[in-house]
Amino acid sequence: MKKPIAFFVHHQGRGHANRTMAVAAEFARDRAVSVLTADPRLFDGFGRDIEIVALPNMIGAAVPTARLYAEPTPQVMHCVPLGLDAMRRTMRSILDHLDERGIGLFVVDVSAEIALLARIASVPAVQIRMHGDRSDIGHVGAYEACVGMLAPFDERLEQDDYPAPLRAKTFYSGGLCTSVDRVPERAEARAKLGLDPAREIVVAVTGGGGSGTPFAPLTVAARAEPDALWLTLGPTHREGHETDFSNLRELGWVSSVTDYLAAADIVIASAGDNTVHEVARVGGRLIVMPEWRYFAEQTRKAEALVRLGAAVQAPAWPGDLQGWRDLLARARALDGAALRSLYAPDAAARAAGWLEGLTDALWDCGPAGAETVPLPGIAAE
Repeated sequence: MKKPIAFFVHHQGRGHANRTMAVAAEFARDRAVSVLTADPRLFDGFGRDIEIVALPNMIGAAVPTARLYAEPTPQVMHCVPLGLDAMRRTMRSILDHLDERGIGLFVVDVSAEIALLARIASVPAVQIRMHGDRSDIGHVGAYEACVGMLAPFDERLEQDDYPAPLRAKTFYSGGLCTSVDRVPERAEARAKLGLDPAREIVVAVTGGGGSGTPFAPLTVAARAEPDALWLTLGPTHREGHETDFSNLRELGWVSSVTDYLAAADIVIASAGDNTVHEVARVGGRLIVMPEWRYFAEQTRKAEALVRLGAAVQAPAWPGDLQGWRDLLARARALDGAALRSLYAPDAAARAAGWLEGLTDALWDCGPAGAETVPLPGIAAE
């Protein structure tokens, strides 16, 4: 009997849920899979049979007293306010599920505290790796508590400061993109979208995890390169003083991001995992503009992309015409093959195979006829 695999899925944006679905879809059909998340709607329409456990949404929950609120956060943790009923219910729901279902592997995407909780509860856990400055005791403790880490990106994107012992227990799936629609040739994509086959097209894309692409800098870009067509996909952030230009169009959410990425000469995007790999899948020329994230996650990923010659970056969104012209000139000089090589079509299947293989290896001795390992005494402290 195969041991079940459970996922904790953070509900900020759609990236964590989309990644989980991409990997879970590759599991063997006789492997029981469950997902614990504060937003079960993220999994609406998912074709594979999975159990969904709804967790309380603790974001914004008020600490009940000023004295509790004043208590400092321990260095080994990041977000552990005191006195929250919703937090107790969350941890209880997780522990009950791990216990009642006999979970063989708990995949945490992402939370350092919940990875530590799994280890305390004697459940093997795998943490999804993310870029960033994560050498603090909280992150390192969570990594050490896990039986392995899953990095959904190419090993060449790894940070130089990631410790060797942790790197040795990390599986690199290659660039994991959750989009699966066909990538058309540029001419085909432009014909499908009704775009000029000869005009230079720059597409700025933002996912659902941030506040949107800053629109004001793009108005400067449209003035700097008036012969180019500028298109925005996803949300944009306006400050209220922008002047619109006819060669700059806001399209909002579109049915096929892939078609627009394939139609583009240059793509401007954040350094989110899936966003980067969506551009890599079409082999585009990328200007990467990292959004603010905890622990400088996107900043460190952007640095790795630039180091590999897979993207160019400006220190900040250009606010002047020449700044945009210089940035675009550097983007035009990119070889799209460098970025394309970071995408792995079989990344989800590789990740699933590793997770299933790890689960089976951890439990292959089983209780039947296996010699048990003595439990060490727990010292009182």
